[in-house]
Amino acid sequence: MGKLDGKTAIVTGASRGIGQAIAELFASEGAQVACAARTLNEGDHNLEGSLARTVAAIGEAGGRAEAFAADVSAESDCLALVENTRAAFGPVDILVNNAALSYFLPIAEFATNHWMRAFAVNVHGPFMLAKAVLPDMTEGGRGGAIVNISSGAAIGPGRGPYDPPAPRGGTMYGATKAALERFTQGLAEEVAAQGNIAVSCVSPSKVVPTPGTVYHHLVDGMDDPRGEAPDFMARATLLLASEAAAKVNGRVTYSQQILGEFGWMENPVGRGIDSAGSGYSQV
Repeated sequence: MGKLDGKTAIVTGASRGIGQAIAELFASEGAQVACAARTLNEGDHNLEGSLARTVAAIGEAGGRAEAFAADVSAESDCLALVENTRAAFGPVDILVNNAALSYFLPIAEFATNHWMRAFAVNVHGPFMLAKAVLPDMTEGGRGGAIVNISSGAAIGPGRGPYDPPAPRGGTMYGATKAALERFTQGLAEEVAAQGNIAVSCVSPSKVVPTPGTVYHHLVDGMDDPRGEAPDFMARATLLLASEAAAKVNGRVTYSQQILGEFGWMENPVGRGIDSAGSGYSQV
């Protein structure tokens, strides 16, 4: 028996990194997974990874998955993704909003269209997709789970004075993730009366080496010992998608923190344990 037997899940940003790990774990736990991203085939993006590779890996392991090319910043793509998922697998039980866009530039150098685009992907996309899948979860008391993927970037620098050197330009990304955490708890409060819908948010306890974090020089390669494997985030997302809503609705947490709390791992470390998380994780 898998934890997600018979469930239908949408995972955005499933072409590589954390999203790929989540999609593969969900499928191994019995879910039918709609894998969504902009990169359909290898070579369509300058970074390694594609939906075709993720779906092939799931199929080879005996799971069920379909690839859907989608730009989550566009409402038409979000609606089409949900409709195509229903056509392939039936009503949506789980939504994982993992797709994200980042530019690391100081505000004085930030192009306005890049700012707008990042908010469209990181904040508006999760809103549009959540709105689209909620009817499946509320109809007939079916229930479900929405898990939003945040980042330690949501933790602000606090008030000054500040020590040099100047930060490397994470203000925009942090702002989008802080907005996503606030959206999570607001939506969680709105669906609480249903009793069986959980809306939660999880960030890595330590930076995760992925093609994206390597590209942005957040880690020193895929084997950086300072990081944590994508599996931590995948298992934390599985926990939040499979536990009773009463236990996790409205939680803003960190991968190792929630895994340790529920007894899914021993000796957790990182954000939320060794250091304080964001304000939303503490309420």
